[in-house]
Amino acid sequence: MDLPRIFTIRESSHRIHNPLTPDKLATLGQALHLAPGTRVLDLASGSGEMLCTWARDLKCTGTGVDISTLFTEQARARAVELGVADRVEFVHGDASGHVADEPVDLAACVGATWIGNGVAGTAELLARSLRPGGMMLMGEPYWRVTPPDEKTALACHATSVADFLPLPDLIEQFGELGYDVVQMMLSDQQDWDRYTAAQWLNMRRWLDENPDDELAPEVRAELTAEPDRYTRYLREHLGWGVFALMQR
Repeated sequence: MDLPRIFTIRESSHRIHNPLTPDKLATLGQALHLAPGTRVLDLASGSGEMLCTWARDLKCTGTGVDISTLFTEQARARAVELGVADRVEFVHGDASGHVADEPVDLAACVGATWIGNGVAGTAELLARSLRPGGMMLMGEPYWRVTPPDEKTALACHATSVADFLPLPDLIEQFGELGYDVVQMMLSDQQDWDRYTAAQWLNMRRWLDENPDDELAPEVRAELTAEPDRYTRYLREHLGWGVFALMQR
């Protein structure tokens, strides 16, 4: 049970596996006004940057769950580095079936709603771990500009235009699911640039160091195609944000 190698190669230098800068991650934490001791469950926690930095800066506690063995190891190392290993733990496992043993104050899935087959299913999954009156965090793409055709949607790593909604429609969907949106942090195009272009450097460095690896042709093909795909399609059309929700 693990992520495909291509993903960990692509994001090998990333601490945050989404188009969100460290400053914006910190600002989001501050904007939520979390009390010291807030218990957090972070599903698909990646390399643990949110949980570790919030434990350091906001005195949260909690658990992260991720399917990647590499990212889980990195998260544990980050907790030690920041001196919060006594307040957070990271579990290698399938986040799509994980429910906390005891209700938490904040349940999060930042950028991986595939674990619940979309927004509605992920909200249902997170709610199973959340105490009454608690807060939910969900990271989700949306269309900055709705693609004019399916070709453009596919170039934005969607399977169809219907995969994502324009931002107002996404906000409306949260309401239809019974949640108030109480905070949000949106990525801009520069955030996307830093996140995405870092993948290209990661792939190039990996290719230079592993020219004979069996995965090298796939990595080479992706590195060749992705800068054009990103600048021609994704950068203009796809947005991304983290949304804080509370049940009505």
